[in-house]
Amino acid sequence: MKKPIPVESASAFIDAKINELDDWRGKTLAKVRAIIHAADPEIVEELKWVKPTSPGTPVFSHGGIVCTGETYKTVVKLTFAKGASLKDPSGLFNSSLDGNVRRAIDIHEGDKIDAAALKDLIRAAVALNLKGKTKPKPKLTPSRARSKRAD
Repeated sequence: MKKPIPVESASAFIDAKINELDDWRGKTLAKVRAIIHAADPEIVEELKWVKPTSPGTPVFSHGGIVCTGETYKTVVKLTFAKGASLKDPSGLFNSSLDGNVRRAIDIHEGDKIDAAALKDLIRAAVALNLKGKTKPKPKLTPSRARSKRAD
């Protein structure tokens, strides 16, 4: 079984990644990270999919994966795990539009980030994750209902 990477290590990894990318990608990742945390202060940073060939992927979670924050040569990509189920009235999603589950936002050098729209999307993703997390109270069977009344 894989051991989870401590949150402090994941945050430190993301810090190092931002510092290592001393160009627009590092600044963009830092900016979207700040927007994500401003949208939901309970977001947890994780590092997933660590392999010998990959240092891992930064993941932002609350009640499940909200989005990943990856950097490539020409783009910073935010992939929303359940993006296809989210309303996107501002049209932020511009990548991975054909899939049934995920949606992504590719941010290129010079792109302006709509912080308010991104915050709305983050909050909607968290709400979707938490929607299935509350367990309904078990229904009382007739015999349990009688014993409850007897109390």
